[in-house]
Amino acid sequence: MKERTTMFRRLLATGSVAALVAAGAVLGSASALAAPGNPGAKTTEVRVMSFNIHHGADGEDDLNLERTARVIEQSGAEIIGLQEVDNHWSSRSDFVDQAAWLADRLDMHFAYGANLDEAPLDGAADNRQYGNAVLSEYPIISSENHLLESIDYPVMPTEQRGLLEAVVNVRGNHISFYSTHLDHQRAEQRELQAREIAGITQESRRPAVVVGDLNAEPDEASLQPLFSVLTDTFAALGQDQDYTFAPDLEGAPGSGSVENPSLRIDYILASRGIAVKSAAVIKTSASDHLPIVADLSIRKSPNGLLK
Repeated sequence: MKERTTMFRRLLATGSVAALVAAGAVLGSASALAAPGNPGAKTTEVRVMSFNIHHGADGEDDLNLERTARVIEQSGAEIIGLQEVDNHWSSRSDFVDQAAWLADRLDMHFAYGANLDEAPLDGAADNRQYGNAVLSEYPIISSENHLLESIDYPVMPTEQRGLLEAVVNVRGNHISFYSTHLDHQRAEQRELQAREIAGITQESRRPAVVVGDLNAEPDEASLQPLFSVLTDTFAALGQDQDYTFAPDLEGAPGSGSVENPSLRIDYILASRGIAVKSAAVIKTSASDHLPIVADLSIRKSPNGLLK
C-alpha cells in the first residue's frame, strides 16, 4: 500500500473507460458509454457514480472489498462518490483503510472525509473513522470535508453527517464533486442538511455534481432545497422508478433485498448547465444499495479555471 496523505493522495490515473459487463448489468435506459473527451471540444464528457458500499459488505453482511472494486471497475465510472466507507473502523471491515485500498486497487486518486472520528482501540495507532470518499481517474486538486449541522435530539441522537468536496481536474475542466449521506431518522434533520449542502454548492462558480445516499424519496419535502438549485439526473430523464434500495419488512430486520428494490434514495445531482446524457442503475449484490451512474456533458469554462 502506497503512503497516504491526510486528506487525499495522487495515484496514476489510467484515463481509460471500461465497458459495462455482465457483473455490472445496467437497468433503465442508459445509452452506450460516452467516448473519451476530445481536448478541443467545448464540453467535457464524464461518467460519474454514486455508491453506498455498506463498508464493503453485501446485504448478508459478507465482507468483500474486492467485489466492491470490481463493480466500480466494470461500471466505466471515472469519478465515484462513496458512502459508508470505513477507515480502521473495526473488525467488521478488518480495520482496513477502505478508501486508500480501493484507490490503490483501481489505480485512482482519492479523497476521504471522516464524519465519525474515534480514538484508536487499545494497542492500535490509527483513529477509527467512518465517512464518505471520492475516487477519480483524474487529479484531485483539493478536498474539504464539510461537517453538516446536527440537531441535538435527546432520544435517538443524530449521527454526524458530512459533505465531502473534491475539486477534480477533468481534462482541464475543474469540477466540484461532492459525496454525501443524509440522516436516516428524521425529515427535519435531512432538510437542514439539504439546505446546508445547497448553500455550499452555490459558493463556487465551478460546475457542481453532488452524489449520495439522501435517505429520502424524490417527493419528500426535505429534499426540495437541493432540487431548487441542482438537477436530479434520473428525474430529468423520466427514470423515477429506477429504484436503488429495499427497506426491511416491518418486524423483520434484514428482510430487504436489492434484488427487489422499491425506493429511489440514491442520487446524482448536477448544477444548471450540465447536460445529462444517460443514467442507469447497476444491478449487483455487492452492497445493500444499488450503485447508479450518469453520463454528463459539462460545458468548459475559460481555461477550466473557476473558483
